[in-house]
Amino acid sequence: MSRRIAVRAIGGFSLVEMIIVIVIAGVLSAMVAVFIKSPVDGYVDSVRRAELTDAADVALRRLSRDVRRALPNSMRVMSSGPMNYIEFIMTSAGGRYRDPVDGSTAGDFLSFSNLADVTFDVLGPPPEMAIGDFLVVYNLGPGFTPADAYNCTGQCNRAQISNIAGNNVTLDANPFANQTPPLPSPGARFQVVPGGERAVTYSCSAISGQLTRRWNYGFNPAQQEPTGGSSAVLADGASCTVDYVPAAYGRNGLLYIRLTLTRDDESVTLFNQIHVDNTP
Repeated sequence: MSRRIAVRAIGGFSLVEMIIVIVIAGVLSAMVAVFIKSPVDGYVDSVRRAELTDAADVALRRLSRDVRRALPNSMRVMSSGPMNYIEFIMTSAGGRYRDPVDGSTAGDFLSFSNLADVTFDVLGPPPEMAIGDFLVVYNLGPGFTPADAYNCTGQCNRAQISNIAGNNVTLDANPFANQTPPLPSPGARFQVVPGGERAVTYSCSAISGQLTRRWNYGFNPAQQEPTGGSSAVLADGASCTVDYVPAAYGRNGLLYIRLTLTRDDESVTLFNQIHVDNTP
């Protein structure tokens, strides 16, 4: 007894022919995939590198912008194992106070001898400042008491603003009259420190892999890991190398930072040198 195998035709092609076509198409697809994989991987890698480069550039630009607003001689850098800290006191504005030695014969002078005198006139258009902000005069930095805005445990050069009336400013107290010796600014200048920012720290942790900005935690006489205040993560997968030369040339310092961002075994490194104005 003989059996016959019937092959149904589909669209003019037999089932066997369709199977052969599918097999050949699969082989060709596999061959094409081998050649397409590398260009696709290259495209994905380039996109990842571009994203890493952009993230690193934005973080360094933010740091550079803040550093250029730092109070003169307030820059501090600390490395502790895998942690790097960049700290400075933020300023928002500056101006000149009325001083007897500038030739003025009338007006309200900023006193460097009378503790009870807590008012003074600002010369020219008043800078942007608000009640609760701090006013700093002739900051020389850590180790130069009483000209250290970080340290007000004894004498210091930082006072908080309690009232503003036109060009006349009232302070909570007059620490400048308590300085020994008195240290007025040679140019009768002052800087304004925002009460909502005060000291700012950029921390870079090789453990968490985060570059973080923290602010409004107060003023620490000695640099330490800041606590409290507000914080924001600027970059993930970060590691840093930081160095600071306070007097690279004259009264100007240089902050060096090497920032590396890593994602999916891909790393991008950017290096930046930031000018720091230390003229008080």
